Amino acid sequence: MAEEGKEYCVRAIETDDAELDGFLFSLGCYSGEPITVISHRKGGCIVSIKDGRYNIDTQLAEAIKI
Repeated sequence: MAEEGKEYCVRAIETDDAELDGFLFSLGCYSGEPITVISHRKGGCIVSIKDGRYNIDTQLAEAIKI
């Protein structure tokens, strides 16, 4: 669980799904990029990546290694 309001650097994306990898890449979420957890929600969290805010589910959040 990442702390809300703290900026992290993405170390890796670990999925076995090429479509999911592509989706995260299209959001700007890839190794070396900063990501900020805005808030935790039931079943996921809201994150800030680049200039956008996204609601991601727990499975997707767990694929992002910080």
